[in-house]
Amino acid sequence: MTGNKAALEILSEVQKAVVGKNDVLAKVLLAILARGHILLEDIPGVGKTTMALAFSKALGLKYNRVQFTPDVMPSDITGFSIYNKATGAMEYQPGAVLCNLFLADELNRATSRTQSALLEAMEEGQVTVDGVSHPVPQPFLVIATQNPAGASGTQLLPDSQMDRFMVRLSIGYPAPADELDMVRRKQGGNPLDQVRQVMDLSGLADLRDQADRVYLSDQVLDYIIRLINATRSHPMIVQGASPRASLALTAMSKAAALVLGRDYVNPEDVSMVFSDVVTHRLLLSPRAETSGGFDPAAEILGQVPPPKIG
Repeated sequence: MTGNKAALEILSEVQKAVVGKNDVLAKVLLAILARGHILLEDIPGVGKTTMALAFSKALGLKYNRVQFTPDVMPSDITGFSIYNKATGAMEYQPGAVLCNLFLADELNRATSRTQSALLEAMEEGQVTVDGVSHPVPQPFLVIATQNPAGASGTQLLPDSQMDRFMVRLSIGYPAPADELDMVRRKQGGNPLDQVRQVMDLSGLADLRDQADRVYLSDQVLDYIIRLINATRSHPMIVQGASPRASLALTAMSKAAALVLGRDYVNPEDVSMVFSDVVTHRLLLSPRAETSGGFDPAAEILGQVPPPKIG
C-alpha cells in the first residue's frame, strides 16, 4: 500500500494489537489527524479499549480512561479545588480529562451533568473549575463509546452532543479467521506489549499541520457543500447536517488525502468519509426509521454528482 510513510507506520503498530479492523483503524487515524473526536457505537468486548491504548502507545500520548456510570461526578472529569492549609489557598487537582487521549467508556450511562462536563474540554480545549479555566494538554482527543439503544441503564446521547464528534464508527465482531488469529496472538502474551512508539507529540502536531495544508480546490469544496446541503432538503431527513459537519467533512477529506500520499483532495476522499462524518448528525423521518433499508449517506452520494477533476 502506498501512502504517507509516518501514517502507515502508525497503523502498522496499532494493527499488532487490533486484528482485522484495518478500515476502522484508518478512519480513527484520519479523525486524529483532522483534530476531531471519535464516537464508537458498539457492543462490549470488541476491542475499543485495546484500540485506544494501541493508538496512545504508538503516538506517545498520555492516556486516561473513565468507565462512566450514573454515579460518576462532573468533578471526576474536570477536577476540583481543595484548600491547602499550609499556603492558605485553594489548589486545583486535575481531573481525568487532563490528558492527551481520553477514553470515555459507555458515555451514555452517565448523567447529563457529567456528560456536559466533558463538552467544554472537547469544544474549547479547557475545563473551568470554580471560575478558573485550565487548558487541557495538546494534542487532545476524546474517544467515547456508546452502548446501542436499549442496553440496560442507557439512553442515546442528545443530538447536540452527537454533533461534537467528528465521526461515528463501529468495530463490530471479527471475522472467524481474524478471531482465530487474535486468540493465537493472545497465547503469546498481551499484544499491546508489541506496540512500539513511532512518534512523539511534536511529530503528531507536525502531521496534523501537514493535513491542514493539503490543497482543497473550489470544485471539491463546492462538492462538500452540495453534499451537506442535500441532507437538509431530503424528504426522508427531518434534520440535516450542521455547518460543523461541513468543517468536519473538509478536515477528514484532507486527512484522507494526506494518508493516501497526496497533497490535494479529490472527490473520492470526500465520498470515502462522508457516511462516517454525517450519518450520526441526521434525524430521520418516522417513515425512514421504519423502512429498514434507507441509507441516507449512500442515497445522497448517488444523487449529488462529484466534480470532474483534471
